[in-house]
Amino acid sequence: MRRRELAGLGLAALGVAGPALAQGEAFPSRPIRIILPYAPGGPTDALSRALGRGITERLGQPVVVESRPGAGGVIGMEAVAKAPPDGYTMGIGGTGSLAGTLSLMPQTPYDPLKDFAAISMMATVPEILAVHPGVPARSVAELVAYAKAQPGKLSYGSGGNGTGPHLAGELMRMRTGIDIVHVPYRGAAPATTDLIAGQIQMMIGEGPAMMPFIQSGQLRALAVTTRARLAPLPQVPTMAEAGLPDLELENWYCLLAPAAVPPERLAVLRRAVLESLGDAEVRKVFATQGANPAPGTPEALMDHVRREIARWAEVSRAAGTRAD
Repeated sequence: MRRRELAGLGLAALGVAGPALAQGEAFPSRPIRIILPYAPGGPTDALSRALGRGITERLGQPVVVESRPGAGGVIGMEAVAKAPPDGYTMGIGGTGSLAGTLSLMPQTPYDPLKDFAAISMMATVPEILAVHPGVPARSVAELVAYAKAQPGKLSYGSGGNGTGPHLAGELMRMRTGIDIVHVPYRGAAPATTDLIAGQIQMMIGEGPAMMPFIQSGQLRALAVTTRARLAPLPQVPTMAEAGLPDLELENWYCLLAPAAVPPERLAVLRRAVLESLGDAEVRKVFATQGANPAPGTPEALMDHVRREIARWAEVSRAAGTRAD
């Protein structure tokens, strides 16, 4: 009996030691995943994969980008919020999933300010108002006149309810008084594809996704939403120059983890992310996508999220925006 009791105590001791060893294990010791809440093939996919390669080089573990599109980014960000808080899951948050959807979906299954641990802002991306070449408008003023002449006939696309392109379209609708129909997609890539095909007539979409098609003549750019004109499209005016100064905006993306990730693991991830955003090869990929790296502190990121929540809630109320 004595021998069996001692053996039992030994096994019990191992059982206690197991979790302690797990808590003290080197981090990271296995692959890390980045949840992308948008359809694959879009500009954010390319940015995430470039950043993932940079993190892999610094931490010595593979980084897997996992696409979970739908509901304007809500499905993917819910998966991030509910992932084990062990540091092995990060997510790409943005304008829609952290700000825009809150005013459209009262039952959003997470709180952007409580359910995530901020890592860093990742990038800002300019947006472009573009139309299908079949639309007889070569300026914002002509587009507004054309839309007013046939209310409810023009449709505009977005990557989903509450995303930057959706909110920008609603802001334009409110400021100009035009009656246009929102068509949500599961990402920017399929929305742009349908715009090229003429299934929808207009879109305020991400510059990187639209640029090749504008340059090839498959789409016509009418204005950019940035403060200054874009170098690749010097002939295209800003929204302010076109008479809509409060349509100045950029889409933005950031990196978040589940809220309860241990601080020491968050510090490891932040260091790897910030070093990667400064890496020449990563920045080269960002440049090809028209994105501007925007590393920053967790505090600055959460302050930005708070401002964006307030801004788009006000726009949604004023415009009577709803989920389509």
